[in-house]
Amino acid sequence: YIFHVTYHHRCFHHCDCGKRATPVIMRQALRFGRPLLGVVAVPAVAQLDTRKPSECDGFFGSKGCPTAKKVQVVTPTPSDIDISHSVPLTPVKEVFIKTFGLKEEDLYSYGPYKGKLSLQVYDKLKDKPNGHYIVVCGINPTPLGEGKSTTTVGLSQALGAHLNQKVLTNIRQPSMGPTFGIKGGAAGGGYSQCVPIEDFNLHMTGDIHAITAAHNLFAAAIDTRWYHENTSSAEGLWNRLCPKDKSGKRSFEPSMYARLEKLGLGHKKGDPDSLTKEEIEKFVLLDIDPDTITWRRVTDCNDKYLRNVEIGRSPSEFSKRQSKQLSRESSFAITVSSEIMAVLALASDLKDLRDRLGRMICCYSKSGVPLTADDFGITGALAVLMMDALPPNTMQTLEGTPALVHAGPFANIAHGNSSIIADKLGLKLVGKEGYVLTEAGFGADMGGEKFFNIKTYYSGLKPDCAVLVCSVRALKLHSCEAPKVVAGQSLSKEYLEENVDLVEKGTANLVAHIQNLRKHGVQVVVAINRFHTDTDAEHEVIKRVAKANGAFDAVVSEHFSKGGAGAVDLGKAVMAACKAGSDFKLLYDAKKDSIKTKISKIVTEVYGGSAVTYSEKAEKVIERYEKDPAIRSLPICMSKTQYSLSDDPKKLGAPKGFTINVKDIYVSAGAGFLVASLGDITFIPGLPIKPAYYKIDLDFSSNPPKVVGLS
Repeated sequence: YIFHVTYHHRCFHHCDCGKRATPVIMRQALRFGRPLLGVVAVPAVAQLDTRKPSECDGFFGSKGCPTAKKVQVVTPTPSDIDISHSVPLTPVKEVFIKTFGLKEEDLYSYGPYKGKLSLQVYDKLKDKPNGHYIVVCGINPTPLGEGKSTTTVGLSQALGAHLNQKVLTNIRQPSMGPTFGIKGGAAGGGYSQCVPIEDFNLHMTGDIHAITAAHNLFAAAIDTRWYHENTSSAEGLWNRLCPKDKSGKRSFEPSMYARLEKLGLGHKKGDPDSLTKEEIEKFVLLDIDPDTITWRRVTDCNDKYLRNVEIGRSPSEFSKRQSKQLSRESSFAITVSSEIMAVLALASDLKDLRDRLGRMICCYSKSGVPLTADDFGITGALAVLMMDALPPNTMQTLEGTPALVHAGPFANIAHGNSSIIADKLGLKLVGKEGYVLTEAGFGADMGGEKFFNIKTYYSGLKPDCAVLVCSVRALKLHSCEAPKVVAGQSLSKEYLEENVDLVEKGTANLVAHIQNLRKHGVQVVVAINRFHTDTDAEHEVIKRVAKANGAFDAVVSEHFSKGGAGAVDLGKAVMAACKAGSDFKLLYDAKKDSIKTKISKIVTEVYGGSAVTYSEKAEKVIERYEKDPAIRSLPICMSKTQYSLSDDPKKLGAPKGFTINVKDIYVSAGAGFLVASLGDITFIPGLPIKPAYYKIDLDFSSNPPKVVGLS
C-alpha cells in the first residue's frame, strides 16, 4: 500500500471515498513506513492537481517543469514548517524523471522525497549544450540575513511554475548547528522553500555525517601516529606497517605508494626489503611537530565549549619511553568548515575527489615538510567514506520544480558555494534554453567573488547573470545612521517606518556590489526582497540608483508571501539579462599573478580598500609559498567578516581608502586555494540564551507524529 501511495498518487483524484488526510500525514506515513488507516490518504494528494494525467504530462510540453504547480497562498503568511506541511508533494524521482527524461537507474531514493542523482548522467549528456548559468548573491547582510536562499527558490518557482521554463535550483546543504542555534535552517522561507523542510534541514542523505566521519578519522590517525612515533622505535614501526607474511616476505599497501613516491622511493614499492635502514626511517618516521597540527576535530553542532580543549589526558597516552604525557591543546570546528567539505564542493569526479583528499595538509614535520593524507596512508579510506556523498541530493521546491542540494562550505572561512558537480549536471539537464540557479554565500564580496574566482576557475563554467539580493532593512543599516540590527532583538523604529533618506544613503553598499559584479563581465539583476514594512517610495529609490549604476534591471520580488507568482517579474528580468549576453572574466590570473598581487586586486577592486599590510608571520609564509609553484598558482580565499566590505564589521556602507591587514595565510591544498585570514574567525559557533531548539519538537497529536518548530 505504501508503494501505491508513492507511485500512483496522480490518479488519486479519481477516488470518491470522500475521506481526507493532510499532506504532512501522507509524508510522515511514508517517512516512518507506517500504513495509513483504510484509504484515508488516497484523496489527499488529488488536491495537488485538478487536471487529468494526460493533460499533466504534456502541460509544459518539452520545455517547462511538468511537475510544477502553483500554490494557493494564505495571508498572513504561516510559519515555514506549516507551509511545508500544507502542500502535497510529488515523489522526487517523478520530478526528475518527468522534467528531464531521466530513467529509474539514474536516481537513488532515500525515501519518497529525497534521493541522489547518479554521476553517470553527466557522461550520458556531456555532448549536450549547457543552459543559462545564474548565480544568486547579495549585499552585505544584517545578522538576520536578507533572503538569498528564499529568493533563489522563489525565482526557480517563477521560472518553472509560472513562466514555463526548464529550471533547476542548486543550493547548499545547511549545517544542523545553526538550525538548532540562532539562525535556523536554510531551506528558504514562506512560500519559497525547498521541501520537505525537515529533510532539508536535518540529516538529508547523510553527506555531512560522512564528512564528520572522514574528518575525524583523519584526526585520529594524526594523533595516533604521533603517539606511536613517540612510543616505538623505527624498527618497531616498520615491523607493524610492513609485517612479514608467512613466507617471510614484506609488502607495501597500495595506500603507501604515494609516500614512497614523495620520498623518491617509488621504484622500490614492489620490494620493501630493498630499502636501506636510512630509507626505512624516512618512510616510517613522519616526525610530526605537534605544534603545527592544524587538523581540528569536527562536530555538526554549535558548542563554544569546544573552542579550546586539551586532548590526550588519558593514562593510555603516556609515553614510558619518553616519560611524558602525550597531550596537546587543540580545538573543535563545525563540520561544514572542514576542508573535506570544500573538497566535496570543488571535486569534478570521484578520481578528482580522491586526489584532492590526498593533498590535504594537516601538519608539518619538525624539519618543515608538509604532511598530507597521502603521508598517513589514509587517502583511500577517506575516499571510501566520501564516495556516497559525491552524487548531489535530489529535492524539490514547494511548487514542484527540481532542486539539487549539495555541499555547504561557509563563505567567510571557505568559498561558500554548492558543488561544481551539481552545477555541471544541472546545466546539461536543463539544456540550451534552460536555467540553472546557484547560490553564493553571504555578500557578493564573499561567496560571489569566490564563485567567480575559485569555483568557476576550477569548473571552467561561465555565468550569464548575477542576481543581487538586497532589502530595505539592510540598506537602512548601511546608511550608517540607523541603529544596529541584533539577532533576537526587536527592530528599531527606523526599520519599521518609511525613511527614504536612509535607504538612499545605504544604496552606496548596493552600488559597490553592482560594480564588483560588473567587473566580472556578467549582467546584474537586483532583486529587492520585499518585507511587509517596506514602502513603494523606498523601492523606487533602490530601482533608480541600481539602474543608474550598471544594473541590467532592478525588480521588487514578493516570493516569500506569494511564492513563484511573486517573483514572475524577477524571472522575466533574469531571462532578459541572459539573452543580453555576458563577457565573463576572472579578476586575476591565478597562475601568473603573485600571491600578493592576487590579494591586492581583491582588496582594491572588490572591497574598495587602498592598501594591504601583512603581519610578520604572513610575510614569512608568503615568502615560503612563492617558492613552491604548485602553491603559488592557487586562487585566493579571503577569510573575513561578512558584514562589511572591509575587514571591520563596524565599517558599514561602502568605506573607501582603508587598509586591510592579512594576519595569517595558509594553504588548503586539497580544496585548492590559499586562505588569507583578515581577522579572528570563529570556527565553531555558540548557542544563544534561547536557541532555536526550544521550538523544535514532535507533535504527537497527529498520527504519525510530525516535526514542529523548524524554520
